[in-house]
Amino acid sequence: MAKWHDRNFQRPNLMSTPPPDDPHTPLLRMQGVCKRFDNVVALSGVALEVRRGEVHAICGENGAGKSTLMKILSGVYTPDEGEIRIDGAPVRIAGLQQAQALGIVMIHQELNLVPHLSVAENIWLGREPRRGWFVDRERQREGARACLKRLGVQVDPDAEVSTLSIAQQQMVEIAKALSMQARLLIMDEPTSSLGEADATRMLRVVQDLKREGVGILYISHRLDELDHIVDRVTVLRDGQYIATLDWKQTRIGEIVGLMVGRELNQQFPPATRQPAAEVLLWARGLQREGVFGPVDFELRRGEILGFAGLVGAGRTEVARAIFGADPLDAGRIELAGQPLSIRSPRDAIAAGIAYLSEDRKAHGLAVKMSVAHNITLANLGVLASRIGFIDAARERETAEAYIQQLGIRTPSPGQIARLLSGGNQQKIVIAKWLFRQARVILFDEPTRGIDVGARYAIYELMDQLAAAGIGVIMISSDLPEIMGLTDRIAVFRQGRLAAMLETRRCSQQHIMHHASVGPAEAPEPSSAALATLS
Repeated sequence: MAKWHDRNFQRPNLMSTPPPDDPHTPLLRMQGVCKRFDNVVALSGVALEVRRGEVHAICGENGAGKSTLMKILSGVYTPDEGEIRIDGAPVRIAGLQQAQALGIVMIHQELNLVPHLSVAENIWLGREPRRGWFVDRERQREGARACLKRLGVQVDPDAEVSTLSIAQQQMVEIAKALSMQARLLIMDEPTSSLGEADATRMLRVVQDLKREGVGILYISHRLDELDHIVDRVTVLRDGQYIATLDWKQTRIGEIVGLMVGRELNQQFPPATRQPAAEVLLWARGLQREGVFGPVDFELRRGEILGFAGLVGAGRTEVARAIFGADPLDAGRIELAGQPLSIRSPRDAIAAGIAYLSEDRKAHGLAVKMSVAHNITLANLGVLASRIGFIDAARERETAEAYIQQLGIRTPSPGQIARLLSGGNQQKIVIAKWLFRQARVILFDEPTRGIDVGARYAIYELMDQLAAAGIGVIMISSDLPEIMGLTDRIAVFRQGRLAAMLETRRCSQQHIMHHASVGPAEAPEPSSAALATLS
């Protein structure tokens, strides 16, 4: 990468003091860290240590305190009690700039990019190279290219961020963090929106940074991916420190048990649904020019149908078109035998079709509104009084019923939605569509950013929805999730439906062959694989 020497384009001063002579001194040590929000104790007596060149995982359920701890370390919050040491020296991190000056950079799970700016402008935002009074655009592009090349990403530095996929935007966010040349990098769910190829590339980058001596704090709910990169793991539960363990000497089941306070013997709940032969949703010739199609499929009543495929295969695009979020150029859709004309999400909702976006905060929730308002938002008409106002008592009663039915953990129906964990936010969106009496629900990456305990609860809810006769379509990049929860799997490749498979009669290898090379080269699963899946 080019060296940027002018005063307007330098990486932050990575340390206020030189590294210690003793190589055994931890890069980071936190002791007795406490944080309260009004009367709520978010962290109590938490400890954490990270060594140079170590990948240290932080595990815990949503609400365990992981994000709060990382926000303290990155300067967003200040602790009420406790000590932070960098290279053995006590420090006080009073803001983001001070954290970056200490060499601490955080990649947030929720993307922190400016949509209308270019990739290059986002990567160097606030640290632009100057030529006199003006930004040196060419040097800015050159620096962005170097960061993206390091990640192995082919993205135009001049492309507007709003035109990129979520996976591409995530890679830009990571390139932005790498450009700061951090000594301690915090990665919060960095692969949650990435496909297999991009996730593998990301793990390779983590290994490279580790070899360069960078300390990495890694938060992920994909415990299987941690196996490839993590040295040690610290477990938090209910805002308290539970244990720090050597990853290689620890079973994943033991870590999960520490996270949730109990052993989880099953990753997926046993199915209680019995899909009917009756076709609920019928789609023929769905097409959007240059994006996907033609696509034909059927969804049965009480069935969970998986949409599988590589990133960019057209899974989400088809779901959005069914919901009316994107226009169809051709195709016919019927629901329970009745032809539909869907030109907008309003048409789909009126027909009984619901869509849970993979980015629930941007497209599924009104994050600044209460839990009760979010649950009732899509069906306010039934709560209106005779004079047109919302009946507040009925709204609260409705919200309380769904909170109890779905096990939403919230202090009250009046709690602001953004303050709840990812799993509980997802349940709120499900409650909204249940109150709207949806007959078909499309789940796009339903467990993205949700911990292992909450995932099980979401899986149970999806099975219960199907058991109640609702048709469920689940889009997921997690093949074990697709295999563990669906009845059939629609495999997409390059915008077309490559195969429709019975879940119990296929393997992950079988799905990947259809998704990547097509049916002509896709082998039938072995008898041993079928026996295992049966």
